[in-house]
Amino acid sequence: MSFRIDNRLTHRRAVSTWVQGRLFLLFFCILLSGCRSQAGPAEPAIGFTKVPAASRGGPDKLDVIEGRVTGVRPGQQIVLYAKSDGLWWVQPSTDRPFTNIEAGAWWKGSTHLGSDYAALLVEPGYTPSDTTEALPSSGAGVVTVAVTKGTGPELPPTPVKKLQFSGYEWLVRSAMSYRGGTGNVFDPANAWTDEKGALHLRIARRQGGWTCAEVKLSRNLGYGTYVFTVRDTAHLEPAAVLSLFTWDDLGTERKRRELDVEISRWGANEKKNTQYVVQPYYIPTNMYRFEMPAGVVSHSFRWEPGKVTFSSALGATGRAHVVSQHAFTSGIPTAGGDSVHITLFVLGSGNIPLKNETGVVIEKFEYLP
Repeated sequence: MSFRIDNRLTHRRAVSTWVQGRLFLLFFCILLSGCRSQAGPAEPAIGFTKVPAASRGGPDKLDVIEGRVTGVRPGQQIVLYAKSDGLWWVQPSTDRPFTNIEAGAWWKGSTHLGSDYAALLVEPGYTPSDTTEALPSSGAGVVTVAVTKGTGPELPPTPVKKLQFSGYEWLVRSAMSYRGGTGNVFDPANAWTDEKGALHLRIARRQGGWTCAEVKLSRNLGYGTYVFTVRDTAHLEPAAVLSLFTWDDLGTERKRRELDVEISRWGANEKKNTQYVVQPYYIPTNMYRFEMPAGVVSHSFRWEPGKVTFSSALGATGRAHVVSQHAFTSGIPTAGGDSVHITLFVLGSGNIPLKNETGVVIEKFEYLP
């Protein structure tokens, strides 16, 4: 009898131990599940599932780029860039800079070819740059950034043409760019200096289209006085534009530190052929237009904190007759990563198209701190 009782007790103890173990396991699973549910969402990250070939790039060919994003929130979008000739270009175009994120967090977009490709996860309301020398980091509307090389062999770096002009080193543009709202092709052969040291820029005809010219100062100068002595530009057709300006390649479209002296009739038969601009130009008080007579002209602007004063005078520096002068005191950018650019391009959206090749000569550039 005692043997049966001991056996029953042993059995009950075993059952009790088994039940306690199961309860402990259940409690542990509930606790673990609770910890998981309290964990935050996955960190935002962008992956690529299809990447185009590495290429020098160009305006003609498009390809598909695809990927998936984790940790995405409603309203966020993808901004694509392709790198060509040392610059990142928003894709597929400046008027279509956003790629939607589809169900399952997949995205698929079109891009021009480049050596490298980038995808940015951005917040609603973010304004991407058309072009930039360096991609933005996280923050200020950018959630995360992913970069990948184009498929195939890595491309050798593009050689950069350099010029010496007025005691400074200038880099000659070779990549396509948007100027005046239209795409322009730039050819390094369209910029050179002569035996007297003057800078020549030209617009040349090529395969039924036009190639333009641009040079960029290789260093930043900041606040001070900038003077450009320009030979007669009265021969320029209405669709040709000569622009003397500061530009920050790393800024956003709303903060390029851009100050302009622009000589053009902007594709129309206007008497006023010159303007001063503190960007953005669409603010009425940021632009001043006037008519500049023919002849050698010294265009200048004095840039200081909170103020920029433009001036244009007939004749070379030191013996010039002032024709126009205007000061701006609102919306003046602070000096920073800006550098001087001189460009001659074609306005493709004007009422009067360009008919002939043309050129300009910049006799001298001066900077006074």
